[in-house]
Amino acid sequence: MNLIADFVKKRRKQSGLTQEEFAMRAGVALTVIRKIEQGKDNLSLSKVNQVLKMFGHVLGPVNEK
Repeated sequence: MNLIADFVKKRRKQSGLTQEEFAMRAGVALTVIRKIEQGKDNLSLSKVNQVLKMFGHVLGPVNEK
């Protein structure tokens, strides 16, 4: 989760948004943004994807071969 946390935090800051502003724009609760940026592992995949879509990304299965 740290990779996602770092990505979201970096991109949010590059956008010049506070956590509160970003949460409003992403349509999620402030606590969701805080949990993502803290690298918490008990997050809803749909909420994480809702946030990642703000940057044109989503989580999904990846073939490791």
